[in-house]
Amino acid sequence: MSNVFNILDYGAVPDGKTDSTAAIQQALDLAGECMGEVIVPPGVFMTGRLVMRPQTKLSGTSAWLFRDYGGSVLRLNTEDADCLIDITGAFGAQISGMNLDGCRLGKGIHGVKLCWPVYNGGGKEDTPAIDDCRIGRFTGDGLHLEHVWCFSVRHSMLCFNVGAGLYLDGWDGFILDNWFSGNLNGGILGGPIAGSTTVTGNRVEWNNVGGFVLKSGGTMNITGNYFDRSGGPALKLGTPEGGLESVTITGNIINRNGRPGPGLDTEEESSHVLMEKCVNVSFTGNTLRYGRDDDEQGLWSPNIAMVIKDCDYCVFANNAMHQAALKENIRWDGKGNCRFDGNLGRPVEG
Repeated sequence: MSNVFNILDYGAVPDGKTDSTAAIQQALDLAGECMGEVIVPPGVFMTGRLVMRPQTKLSGTSAWLFRDYGGSVLRLNTEDADCLIDITGAFGAQISGMNLDGCRLGKGIHGVKLCWPVYNGGGKEDTPAIDDCRIGRFTGDGLHLEHVWCFSVRHSMLCFNVGAGLYLDGWDGFILDNWFSGNLNGGILGGPIAGSTTVTGNRVEWNNVGGFVLKSGGTMNITGNYFDRSGGPALKLGTPEGGLESVTITGNIINRNGRPGPGLDTEEESSHVLMEKCVNVSFTGNTLRYGRDDDEQGLWSPNIAMVIKDCDYCVFANNAMHQAALKENIRWDGKGNCRFDGNLGRPVEG
């Protein structure tokens, strides 16, 4: 008996018209009985809500472009859904090489969703893996992980969603080598807790609200990413009620953020970095630069490179900051025990 299931064998049609929901779900259910793999050949398959089972894999041919889908495409065909693929309880599930298209249907529909009502809701590590996927045009988040425990998102493009590219509420993750492009509610939007996560080698561009917007949590590595033209800070960390603790931010390129537009409500949000109520953060060895749109149009930004408010035991050292901002390189409210050293450069108007 084979444990590999091709959705064509169960009646799925790659014509961009036929509803293939039942055929795809049948293949997913059969794979769930034997820890199997479901194959999605190249083509456009119209579908409604799908549910994955534990220790199964959904595999396609990626072949996606920056502005379009290619290869194996699952395209949402209903407004009556909360997501396209539900992986809640699908412990160890993997989605690889898939193109998921939300078509801007409905309201608040996520691309891929894992959602427990409480932390550790499944009683064990979730361990989903999203690899080499393009997830875009959803009215919710591209990838919605709520109360997740252990996960990885690698070499994927989470783009042009009405929500965030990735909503993260949970722990123990790897976010590596992805594109977060053109999402209206942030590239990564953190929930009540975002912690114990390595975020490396991502391109984070043209997201409204901010590049990474993380309210609380900590023990994170944010290293070697490229932040470009966020409609708000590239890094918006913490809130007046509380922030992040024990975070290393190193070796990032942080370019022309604080772009004027939706979600930019205050002068301080016209910045590369806005940190509030954070503790034990190291911000070292980054390069910051002001700029404007690709076509040399639009307004120059940001006004301020770094805004540091009510933070404690934080180090900001050895960052390259020549013409990092229009007006101010560092605005610190003087609260807390923070150290600023070796941040070379001056603002444009200076």
